Amino acid sequence: MKYSFYYFIAFLVLTGCKGQSKKEMETFKYTNDLIHETSPYLLQHAHNPVNWHAWNEETLAKAKRENKLILISVGYAACHWCHVMEHESFENNSVAKIMNDNFINIKIDREERPDIDQIYMTAVQLMTNSGGWPLNCVALPDGRPFWGGTYFPKEQWMNVLSKIANLYKEDPAKIISYAEKLTEGIQQSEVISLNTRTPKFSKKEIDISVQKWSESFDTELGGLNRAPKFPMPNNYHFLLRYAAQTNNQTLSKFTENTLQKMALGGIFDQVGGGFARYSTDKKWHIPHFEKMLYDNAQLVSLYADAYLVYKNELYKETAYRTLDFIERELTNDEGAFYSSLDADSYNKTGELEEGAFYVWTAQELRSLLKNDYGLFSEYYNINNKSKWEGENYHLIRTLDAKAFATKHKLSLNAFHKKERKWQELLFEARSKRERPRLDDKTLTSWNALMTKGYLDAYRVFDEERFLQSALKNAHFIKEKQLRPDGGLNHSYKDGKSTINGYLEDYATVMDAYLALYESTLDQSWLDTAKALADYCFTHFYNSENSMFYFTSDQDKSLIARKMEISDNVIPASNSILARNLYKLGLYFENKQYKNTSKQMLSNIKSDMVDYPSGYSNWMHLQADLSTDFYEVAILGKEVKTKVKELNKYYIPNKIIAGADHESEQPLLKNRFSKNETLFYICVEGACKLPVSDTKQAISQLNSALE
Repeated sequence: MKYSFYYFIAFLVLTGCKGQSKKEMETFKYTNDLIHETSPYLLQHAHNPVNWHAWNEETLAKAKRENKLILISVGYAACHWCHVMEHESFENNSVAKIMNDNFINIKIDREERPDIDQIYMTAVQLMTNSGGWPLNCVALPDGRPFWGGTYFPKEQWMNVLSKIANLYKEDPAKIISYAEKLTEGIQQSEVISLNTRTPKFSKKEIDISVQKWSESFDTELGGLNRAPKFPMPNNYHFLLRYAAQTNNQTLSKFTENTLQKMALGGIFDQVGGGFARYSTDKKWHIPHFEKMLYDNAQLVSLYADAYLVYKNELYKETAYRTLDFIERELTNDEGAFYSSLDADSYNKTGELEEGAFYVWTAQELRSLLKNDYGLFSEYYNINNKSKWEGENYHLIRTLDAKAFATKHKLSLNAFHKKERKWQELLFEARSKRERPRLDDKTLTSWNALMTKGYLDAYRVFDEERFLQSALKNAHFIKEKQLRPDGGLNHSYKDGKSTINGYLEDYATVMDAYLALYESTLDQSWLDTAKALADYCFTHFYNSENSMFYFTSDQDKSLIARKMEISDNVIPASNSILARNLYKLGLYFENKQYKNTSKQMLSNIKSDMVDYPSGYSNWMHLQADLSTDFYEVAILGKEVKTKVKELNKYYIPNKIIAGADHESEQPLLKNRFSKNETLFYICVEGACKLPVSDTKQAISQLNSALE
């Protein structure tokens, strides 16, 4: 659906024009209502001359009382173009006067309020067929939008706001009419109907989706054949799984090439570890420099499993160095994880500049590396390949350490020592620079993704410290974010737990706790996951289509109550929950959980063929339901040793249950033996003969889709 109103205002949305950074104000001439907020992003705007308000009942009532249009501006702390628009427009007195005189101005941190972001992003996408941040939308006093876009240069922003304000005074009926139509479009977008056919799933359906998907693959450079390029960890996690299970060598080669290019490219911080949010070019070379917790969490999981499949040391190195970055820069004393590092930092002249913390001049590198500069510059491509802006270079690799050492006839151990020395030299030099700003709020959903990342790394690499980090965060969520009524809160900062949780919080925490159970065999984590599932049925479930709303029935109503269906850089909350429910259904022999999971997948199955990359997490569930999915029960005194032995194999179509004692859990009941540790390999309750040897158990597991 696309509307023409946007065009009669006669301005196009600009998303790619660059602005010049300038030094932030050091004195505060202005202070607005955002000073009372805890979000670092909102606090960044607390001293703008724009009279910003937070989204709350008081602000919305003010708009209705004064009959003023609402200007809704959504962004996040690490967003470069959000900062550019702030410096160009929101710090400008002339701009502020237009905004203050004609609008009730509301600033929103999209990470705190993804529900509001979802509504107005849908509006902008319906109007313009594109979206992004900063997201700017103008709405009627009751919140119904009628105009929007993303980044605007100052003069264009002033001009369009003036035209909108005049139009509202002269012909409000025209705006109201358009807002009514657009709101109807928002409410109808992604409406899911109940599929009344008996749920059926097949490998052939997946094959068709993957074949269509492969038409957009960049087989040379990895990823999709376009720019910018996003890591999209869940996309490549599914392709990794499907290639391994079907022995599809073409798909395997593409996936491996993509993982290789990302790990060697500039999207990965070659000095300090961790991934940037995306690459601005097709070669994964020059990133958009913000580092987000959710990307790095999922990429740890991806590279851990990739190591299990390919045994490529680069993948292990990438996972370890990413976790080093998380521990060093995004973890607090409570074991909670911060949200992000900004794309911008202050350069040598005191101006905010994108990537200033990460880039180097050749002169700086020569001074640091001295006689090693020649070898270093070849390894990290200090040439036209890594040239960015001006005299700045961003480090990239085209060969991994093993290939480079072989090329130069160096021993791998000797070259690794040299490589680590280079990284330490540059890390120390870089640490003296002005650091990127930190968004130090803690989001429950993103923390759960990071806990899952640590657990996947523990499962593959058997590194005890990874398990301990996961446990510390899992306890943090349970003690600080889980309320006595069984619900979760979404955000935590400065000792305060706030904002009623969204479906993404429940789905990701359940997923993390299921993985924690498989790592520790502590039944309490499994029971907590089940309790969260039951809470979701009570407060998020739509019985008409067996899907789940993004917001709780306890939340204040917006102009639409949406469901998150399509998988994005973070999988959709419905797809994560559907996978959780299937596993919980097996653990607890609960037909409601299993049937709901299957119905959810059946509802959206027809959309998956048209846009497979937007349903990759759903495709995991489809793969689980298209062939045998194993319930692996292990009981006996050596159960934890056996679990670790089993985890040396890549078997994605399984759950693990285990105990070193008698247990009432359905998968374990009446199976404990004092004399030996036994594996029970089952499918939907039908089990093969128990075996005591791990290799015998593996032989009973057929992880190929047939």
